Amino acid sequence: MLDICLPGTGGMLPLPERWLSCCWLEYQGKAVLIDCGEGTQIALRKAGCRIARLDTLLITHFHADHVAGLPGLLLTLGNQGKTDPLKIIGPRGLRAVVMALTSIAGGLPFPLEIVELYGSGGEYELGGMQIMYRMLSHGVPCLGYRISYHRKPIFNPEKAAALNIPKKFYSVLHSGQSVKLPDGRTIRPEQVLDGERAPICIAYITDSVYCESMIDLASGADLLICEGMYGDESMRDKMSEKGHMIFQDAARLAKKADARALWLTHFSPALRNPKEHLAAAQAIFLPTAVGYDGIRTILPRSGGDRPL
Repeated sequence: MLDICLPGTGGMLPLPERWLSCCWLEYQGKAVLIDCGEGTQIALRKAGCRIARLDTLLITHFHADHVAGLPGLLLTLGNQGKTDPLKIIGPRGLRAVVMALTSIAGGLPFPLEIVELYGSGGEYELGGMQIMYRMLSHGVPCLGYRISYHRKPIFNPEKAAALNIPKKFYSVLHSGQSVKLPDGRTIRPEQVLDGERAPICIAYITDSVYCESMIDLASGADLLICEGMYGDESMRDKMSEKGHMIFQDAARLAKKADARALWLTHFSPALRNPKEHLAAAQAIFLPTAVGYDGIRTILPRSGGDRPL
């Protein structure tokens, strides 16, 4: 099961009632965090995210509200006893930014593995997870991400029982390995599995005007998490000048990309009650929700796997 949470949903600066935008994805005991603005470690704690499980940090771009919280997060991880490496992935120039920020967070008890992503897009494999990235349009290099979690094939216990396989071998076969039984028979995984399952796909897009590269990221996503600085159509021109989208832009993207559901995030500090504008987005794409600090879902879910 994939645990998805938005510990913060604000843009530009943290507010007493709204932390800066970030996204927490936890799968099989390992977590990915997207972006790390000021105070992110507090937002994670308040949202109930188990920080010690953080394995990978994705950075979209180098504006302060997306990266300035890195020293505090790293020190928090160190204080919690982390010793295994933390992988940090982001746009070209990431190493210099991380080195500058960590100059005030020395003596970490764990190594940092820095991966810079080049070009207009590509894919990066990380264990059972695939990260697709595309360059967005924000005035500075800014990446959108699509994270796909590969799932094990469906294990069929009836097939296993028909072959008289002891239950202690079930998990090994489900993991894709053959087993040799005490009676000398070798059982292959395909003898007890029912085929591949579609991956769980999450798209995360923020700090950009609409661009075609977003379609690649959001296409058929189980959940699209996308910025909406404002919900008022009259703010479109101003937001376009600043490199941002409004609610309606995100909803049109979700509809065009055939995403299954949309969470709005990265709200302007001036937007005190985003839910007032939800209807405008839902008129375009019905399965839209206004994100809030701590919003959480688990995928897949029964009844269609929708997160709403």
